[in-house]
Amino acid sequence: MNAASTLTARLLTEHPRPRVIAGRRYAHWLAVGTVCLGAFLGQLTASVTALAYPALQRHFHTGFAAVEWVALAYLLVLVALLAPVGRLSDLVGRKTMYLGGFAVFALASLGAGFAGNLATLVACRAVQAVGGAMMQANSVALVARGVPEHAMRRALGVQAAAQGLGLALGPSLGGLLVEHASWRWVFWINVPIGLVGILAGWFLLPRTQSGTQRVPGPRRSDDGRQAGRFDLGGLLLLTGSTTALLLALSAASGLPLPGPAVAGLLLAAVLCALGLVRQERRATRPILAPGLVNTPGVRPGLAVSLIGYLLLFCPLVLGPVLLAEAGLSTARAGLLITLLPAAFAVAATVGGALLPRGWTDVTRCRLGAALAGTGLLCCALLPAAGATVPLLVAVPLLLAGGGLGLLLPANNALVMRAIPAECSAVGGGMVNMARSLGTALGTALPVLGVHLAGPAQGGRSVLLALAVVAAVGAVLTRSVRRR
Repeated sequence: MNAASTLTARLLTEHPRPRVIAGRRYAHWLAVGTVCLGAFLGQLTASVTALAYPALQRHFHTGFAAVEWVALAYLLVLVALLAPVGRLSDLVGRKTMYLGGFAVFALASLGAGFAGNLATLVACRAVQAVGGAMMQANSVALVARGVPEHAMRRALGVQAAAQGLGLALGPSLGGLLVEHASWRWVFWINVPIGLVGILAGWFLLPRTQSGTQRVPGPRRSDDGRQAGRFDLGGLLLLTGSTTALLLALSAASGLPLPGPAVAGLLLAAVLCALGLVRQERRATRPILAPGLVNTPGVRPGLAVSLIGYLLLFCPLVLGPVLLAEAGLSTARAGLLITLLPAAFAVAATVGGALLPRGWTDVTRCRLGAALAGTGLLCCALLPAAGATVPLLVAVPLLLAGGGLGLLLPANNALVMRAIPAECSAVGGGMVNMARSLGTALGTALPVLGVHLAGPAQGGRSVLLALAVVAAVGAVLTRSVRRR
């Protein structure tokens, strides 16, 4: 028992960076680079996995709606755990949780590659999401509180660029791995990246634990109320509402479920959502922290974050289907789709520097949403086939990706400025939860549109709807006072 306690204490004790690293003027950028490695890994996994769907269908002899749950299982667990992991990180330490996330992610990826059936693969993806939650719940907080105030927007832009780079490499890398190796390597590729992340985080991330003993007595929660038991009811209701909604969307997209079951799922999603609102108002330690959600600027900022990743992931899932209908090969389609996340990465890194210095983050958000909506609208109006389709699609994809690269970093900076510093981990978890919900909807809605109206007409309808959603994102963006 003593040995186990000693081992646990060592694992939960954060170690500071070596002095030779901590004393450097650019030490905070080394920490940002480590966080970017986790951001890159998470988005690489998302985009690489999508390219393996046809191979998984053939290998496991199942339909597309079933294989879709290789992605949705990951996203559901991620959404459910981001907020509670953010709270736990305030107690254990963000560095400890972040490094543990790399370890869990790598081990689960190893198991996913060895999966012998679809159920095992989906289970491994759920465990993989636990590691992803441990990383993502702390990534924004590590960046926002680890760099000087004047460099926060730039640092968040670099993190968004790392996400864009992972998304950009995913289609081409996934195609090469599936075609020349096996779909299993789509998951095994995460193992060496995870090991590098553990080593880099150990030496480059600063210690986040205070190192002082906590004073006994009642502790205050992040929204100012006295702390109580963990909000298990809120966690179950959140998980139930998101799972029921995505299951209903999957059933409408071809997952074999009877009609009454679909109606029951929709009803369960609504009831769980209503119960979640009531539970969070009554809980002493609410999982969604209404005190933070109701902070001026936070609620619309979280909605814009969800919208941004919905706009980003819908074309990534929908693009291969539409381009195949236009007669493009899988390799050419993958390279063409890469333009969207590549433009996102470039704009997130240097786009803000090219705009006038006097522009506020609100102005940058609105410009980005307008560019993204225009690009998606142009994609919806393009001809369905023809020799000029690749050239015609390239420009709108670059426009949409560049707009999202301006929108998301500026919006995240607005949200994190509105959240008190002592709540940064929970606030970062809520930002990532909104991002994951947007990613989940961006994965499910294209499949639904194609199933209901066919690739050509369904794809156009989805793209037109996305253009409208981008306009809504521009309207929601607003300035807030610094807290």
